[in-house]
Amino acid sequence: MTSGYGQVSNLNQPAQGNKKKLVLVAGSAIVLLAMVVAVAVGVSRRNNSSSSSSDAELTTTSKAIRAICRPTDYAEECQSSLAARAGNVTDPKKLVELSFTSAMDSLREAFNHSSVLQEAAKDPRTSEALENCKELLDYAIDDLKNSVARFGGVDMAKMSDVVDDLKVWLSATITYQQTCLDGFDNTTGDAADNMSKALNSSSALTSNALAIIDGISSVLASFQLSSLGRRLLSDDEGERGEFPSWVGNDKRKLLALSTKDIKPDVTVAQDGSGKYKTITQALSAVPKKGNATFVIYIKEGVYKENVMVDRSMTNVMMFGDGPTKTKITGSLNYVDGTSTFKTATLAVVGDGFIGKNLGVENTAGAAKHQAVALRVQSDKSVFYLCQMDGYQDTLYTHTKRQFYRECTISGTIDFLFGDAAVVFQNCLMLVRKPMANQQCIVTAQGRKDRHEATGIVLHNCTISADPTLSSASTTTVSYLGRPWKEYSRTIIMQSQIDGLINEDGWQPWLGEFGLKTCFYTEIGNRGPGAATTKRVTWKGYKKVDLTHAHKYTVQQFIQGKTWLPKTGVPFTPGLM
Repeated sequence: MTSGYGQVSNLNQPAQGNKKKLVLVAGSAIVLLAMVVAVAVGVSRRNNSSSSSSDAELTTTSKAIRAICRPTDYAEECQSSLAARAGNVTDPKKLVELSFTSAMDSLREAFNHSSVLQEAAKDPRTSEALENCKELLDYAIDDLKNSVARFGGVDMAKMSDVVDDLKVWLSATITYQQTCLDGFDNTTGDAADNMSKALNSSSALTSNALAIIDGISSVLASFQLSSLGRRLLSDDEGERGEFPSWVGNDKRKLLALSTKDIKPDVTVAQDGSGKYKTITQALSAVPKKGNATFVIYIKEGVYKENVMVDRSMTNVMMFGDGPTKTKITGSLNYVDGTSTFKTATLAVVGDGFIGKNLGVENTAGAAKHQAVALRVQSDKSVFYLCQMDGYQDTLYTHTKRQFYRECTISGTIDFLFGDAAVVFQNCLMLVRKPMANQQCIVTAQGRKDRHEATGIVLHNCTISADPTLSSASTTTVSYLGRPWKEYSRTIIMQSQIDGLINEDGWQPWLGEFGLKTCFYTEIGNRGPGAATTKRVTWKGYKKVDLTHAHKYTVQQFIQGKTWLPKTGVPFTPGLM
């Protein structure tokens, strides 16, 4: 995986730029990180002429901690947590690692607290919320463990190889904590307040760890080190969609085949012609934490089951006979007592998931409120030629990097929601007829922290009315989105927006919440609903051009060129 690294002479860069980068990479790993941290936190701008008497009294460790913590939003918590663990450590790399472990220790305390609270919970919704918290905080701890291992094991000259992963995983850790707290809506007793207090410290410390990595990432970008940190095209996917050398021959053959020629590892068929009759049974055959793609063919049929691809089931591919022929269906919903997090007909947690030619639906109906068809927190997951149908909260793009190509998603309220870094490309969003006096909202993005590497991107998609809505006699007002969390981020670019969208474009969540801090933008769209002259005038609604749009392409926003080619899914890395 690292054979192509460091071949500076092969990079197509000006000679002077290569020389500067070579000097940086050739330097000591500690010196490089120290430089990055120093620039990121502004140490080089502090006390240029002389130190004050108070600075002179600070120990070297204290100064290093202050420098590390400068880009954070919770500097006091950052400094106190590191001071309690650092001893005489001044190594910037070790201090960054300590920021991760501090957050992890705090999360473990909150995890234990949730178990204690659950024993005292009497209200069913409260009990389920606490049970969900245990699961979610376990995910958060797992991602922090992965972050510590990834950061601790990297050569500092290759820092740009890992910062994207770290930002995604730390963002997910923040989201899991918030999802835990969201589960207490409409519960009784004091468990919600107690859990919120238990998560105060871990939330701040996780935010701090992400802010530190985000600062390092910004400096690496300014020095254009990313080209050095990535594998060269000779050992990566390249512009031509070649398979990287680290993909085995068996996987290359699999990905080169058309769907009808793929040889599955197991087949699911209700008529008994496959090895299994249910998808859940087939998943029991998946190797734990497998590196090879495990292929499950699901024959035509309606599969009434709630399916869980758990985190141990990595690199699973499911394909069917078509999104209207192979359907996974369920009806769990909030009104009947299930938390939104647990209503999903299909939940995908294991990394590297691929879904193709599948239909997933939640048939609970509009009157049952939140009812998820598909929930995804699988990093580097792909859905191609799939269909997700529901009403409120149809598709829960919960966390991490996701890509949807030529999929159809239908719903009424917030039917694309979550806090993943997700790109929808060439997809169709169908707005269905809601209940009487309801308005329809396509997106509700859940970015809570300004440093998170998350957002919803609709690229060359179509937003249109489902026949049930277009034929309705009453007029339903529809919007592109609303800010579910404070730093909600949604980008709609080069897409078709039909006339069902209200001229305001976007709707508030509650009062002024998020209107100044969200990031909503529409770039280069078309159609009768695409005019932006009468859009909302919130501070968070931005008017930007196509130059800015490059930040939200597949290549840059989800680093798609480093992992999508091996899946075989068609994609456009940049703008159309």
